[in-house]
Amino acid sequence: MVFYDPTGERFGLPTYPFKLAPDGLLTRRQLRARQLRPGGQEPVAQLLWRRGKRVAYLFRLDLAVPKRTATPAQRAAIDKALTARRTCPDCRQVKPYYIPRRTGICLDCTGGAQ
Repeated sequence: MVFYDPTGERFGLPTYPFKLAPDGLLTRRQLRARQLRPGGQEPVAQLLWRRGKRVAYLFRLDLAVPKRTATPAQRAAIDKALTARRTCPDCRQVKPYYIPRRTGICLDCTGGAQ
């Protein structure tokens, strides 16, 4: 086991091979699946795989805090911004797709060519 270093002597942080993290330590993605976030804590360990080219930091589950939810004003701002990305500046129509940044106008205004 090349990446097994629970003391952190070789890699600076306690290091484990892929899928062999101890209980109570989760990646950001695993925290997010449980509706949690690290909450300001630093990583306490890491996973290494693919010859050390891939790394995932591990956080303590007991120190994780619930994910924040957007306020109604933030949700309204997000909706407004996403609608703006779908509104063509030439014909002013709201499209069911985002306006391509390459052309800056909808596909109808470009003649269908991208």
